[in-house]
Amino acid sequence: MRWFGWLRRGSAQVAMHAVPIMALDGRRRTPGVPYPFPVDIEETNRLDFQHYVFRYALQGIYAAPVTDPASILDVGTGTGVWAREMATHFPRAKVIGLDVNLPPTDERAGTGVGLDLRPSNYEFVPGNILEGLPFADGAFDFVHMRLLVTALPHDRWPFVVNEMVRVTRIGGWVESVEATTLEQGGPAVDMLMHWVTEMLARRGVLFSDGGAVGDLLRDAGLANITARKMLLPFGAHGDRLGMLLATDFFNGFPALGSLIVAQGIATQEQFDTTLATARADTASSQVRCLSPVYVAYGQRMR
Repeated sequence: MRWFGWLRRGSAQVAMHAVPIMALDGRRRTPGVPYPFPVDIEETNRLDFQHYVFRYALQGIYAAPVTDPASILDVGTGTGVWAREMATHFPRAKVIGLDVNLPPTDERAGTGVGLDLRPSNYEFVPGNILEGLPFADGAFDFVHMRLLVTALPHDRWPFVVNEMVRVTRIGGWVESVEATTLEQGGPAVDMLMHWVTEMLARRGVLFSDGGAVGDLLRDAGLANITARKMLLPFGAHGDRLGMLLATDFFNGFPALGSLIVAQGIATQEQFDTTLATARADTASSQVRCLSPVYVAYGQRMR
């Protein structure tokens, strides 16, 4: 079932499925967007794994004080796992996952396979937040966005946050969860962070924007702002959580290496050597590496 009443008039022309293409390392990527990660089964598996890591780290999948929402939007839903889990958690809510690419579960459901993985109150809507959200004003009780910092150019953040606020009803909540560069990981980790920061900057993306989500929500006019920085342990010194975060990172970072090398920021040999050293360093409990995560939410009161 579609909830067309939520869509802006004419929005069907706005939200189109992007077509991933082969690029550089043979991994599928989406053209025309800053997001640097691939769109393929390997990345799907990593993102689903990442979802469960964050659920474990944050002791839940949302932080805002929502109780009985009637409508929920997940901006940049990726594999759709967060949206589908919220649909199960709030069975009376209508839950929308929005992204430029169709999640694999939804793609398979179109052939009749995996329909049981899609709650009846969940729906995917194609769309690009950078072009605006294809929904009416005040359509949702809760609007959520997580780990899109690498997809959003610095100068587009105010627009993105204002769009999230626009589609939130009066009294509803907006939440953003973001990350920035690893800290205290040693020279090899620092070099990887330097390279990826430079690669993203050439796409107009500032990695440090992940730490400004609370201020952005406040600037957009939200009230009752809660913002906190969580320093999660990364690597062996962080026991189970630290090793889970490191697994996610080291499974995903090689996909960024091809872009770093293609831009001439580092050679392939330099990248491979530095990545291997960073992996070995953080496997030592003597290295106290930290992964900053910023959780912020606020309420629309006008």
